[in-house]
Amino acid sequence: MPLELENLSGGYTVLPIVKGVNLSLETGEWLSLVGANGSGKSTLLKLVSRILLPQDGVVLLDGKAIHSQPPNLVAQKLALLPQQQPVPAGLTVRQLVSLGRTPHQQWWQWELTGNDREIVESAISKTQLEKFGDRLVENLSGGERQRAFLALALAQEPKVLLLDEPTTYLDINYQLQLLELLKNLNLQQQLTIVTVLHELNLAARYSSRIALLKQGQLWEVGTPENVLTSDNIAEVFGVESIIINTPVGLQVCAIAAV
Repeated sequence: MPLELENLSGGYTVLPIVKGVNLSLETGEWLSLVGANGSGKSTLLKLVSRILLPQDGVVLLDGKAIHSQPPNLVAQKLALLPQQQPVPAGLTVRQLVSLGRTPHQQWWQWELTGNDREIVESAISKTQLEKFGDRLVENLSGGERQRAFLALALAQEPKVLLLDEPTTYLDINYQLQLLELLKNLNLQQQLTIVTVLHELNLAARYSSRIALLKQGQLWEVGTPENVLTSDNIAEVFGVESIIINTPVGLQVCAIAAV
């Protein structure tokens, strides 16, 4: 198991937001965390990515407690694409992506090796940014910028990729482009992915499994077909819905607030 959560609890004050979460991921799995606002989705991701210290429980990365490992070793196996990233002024796409090699370098190493440069160029190619390599990140569109930060994460060569609402602020065209790109990486490289998604229909379309959260606790975990039921959606989101089978899988049609 590349990633395991055991009785994980935590938050920002003495009162935990996430409570007693037990969850494990298989290699090459795509898990989406969904739930109403304030259900603890982003907090759970921050606990998994070491941004927050757990109040109880443990996060295991390749069987080792993540919060007791050196940050550079964790960053060699796990990468995070946060919801909002500060845009560095004066940095080109290639320079930004090159920062992804930092966890693999010695502290005195300033220059990229030939292997590092190959990995950077591969990450740029995988995210379809070849023609933007010398462009300033600040001059990119929203969708291009999101792909640049994804390339930065991929340059770390992680086994597990965490993404906090990666489609926020993107129009539907860029949303689908980004998620299709992630799906290809997931299938071709067996990259284990955890996403926080607000849009249920995108979560249903792209995820191997879905974890429903309610008030900081796991309500149900399973395949989209088993988890996204009218009863569960009414309980977790307070919405009456109809589940529709479509050519891209099941989709949720919201009818009315309960």
